Amino acid sequence: MILSPPAVIHLVAGARPNFMKIAPLYKALSAEAEYFCPQIVHTGQHYDLNMSETFFREFQLPEPDLYLGVGSGSHAQQTAKVITAYEEICLRQPPQLTVVVGDVNSTMACAITAKKLNLPVAHLEAGLRSYDRTMPEEINRVITDTIADILWTPSPDADDNLKREGVSENRIRRVGNIMIDTLRMNETAIESRKKYLEFGVEPKRYGVMTLHRPSNVDRREPLESIVDAVRTCSERLPIVFLIHPRTKHRLEEFGLRRDLERGPNVHWAEPQGYVDFLSLVSNSAFVVTDSGGIQEETTVLNIPCLTLRENTERPITIQQGTNELIRPDTLADCLSRILDGKWKQGTVPDLWDGYTSARIVRHLKEIIAGSVA
Repeated sequence: MILSPPAVIHLVAGARPNFMKIAPLYKALSAEAEYFCPQIVHTGQHYDLNMSETFFREFQLPEPDLYLGVGSGSHAQQTAKVITAYEEICLRQPPQLTVVVGDVNSTMACAITAKKLNLPVAHLEAGLRSYDRTMPEEINRVITDTIADILWTPSPDADDNLKREGVSENRIRRVGNIMIDTLRMNETAIESRKKYLEFGVEPKRYGVMTLHRPSNVDRREPLESIVDAVRTCSERLPIVFLIHPRTKHRLEEFGLRRDLERGPNVHWAEPQGYVDFLSLVSNSAFVVTDSGGIQEETTVLNIPCLTLRENTERPITIQQGTNELIRPDTLADCLSRILDGKWKQGTVPDLWDGYTSARIVRHLKEIIAGSVA
């Protein structure tokens, strides 16, 4: 692989988690203008432009250099639209490197497009595996890691996963967790925000909940179990429930919204921007979620995390952190353990220190040095 300065590098962002991950890397690359010319490629997979603009403003990013505008659709439709739109860009103005992050449809689609045009690809957050191929994200991870030239991993288990799959070690570079860079970059704003005041709750005297996965919300039985547990817990401690549109729809469809509202201290809220959300999380007593990145942030913040899933692609948050996988029918017991002060203490994994972007820049400079030698 050859890079010559100033190398044009595409940073692909498709959905909410991607915006968080490209922000620190964009800034780190931009600070080295002699070597790099980073360009933000916004695929439009997260098609709520108002929400996208909020993220760009929060992370102090410029307007996207390239906007694909693919919008909503099925997995196949989104993937096809991204491939078609990104191919046009790469044929017209090919980058020296395409950086894809995470595991959304845009990640896989842009990786495939670049590689079919013989363009180098780097995958940031490579090697994560849930080993559950019913999850679309798992398919995206496996395909992207198979074809990418550079695999930037966040943790030792990710390295091991790739090696077991036959990936050569010279493609793997452990750089740490880019999400922690974003957390540290916004630390002052998060600490000063005090979002919890808007809900009339006190620091460490409330819980935060997010929920959106089909396995939890698309059937009445698991969703009803969750509602019952939250209502019971709210008798001891308030819950700030950030309602995803899918979850809101299901609660109303199954007639469970009224049951949840009967909880004495359940506070409903719309999904929050990054700083507001992390302000709520960092001051909470615990988090209940079925998301991915929150497992990492709570590990670093040493906040109990109850993940309503059968598996996780981030097992290090269980092995070293404060995270545990739970079922809807065990949620009430787990909440009782937390409220009784019986939850485990965690440690921060190696290289989750806020310097992942710097390590990536150093790696790319090594490639440039080798290219011009």
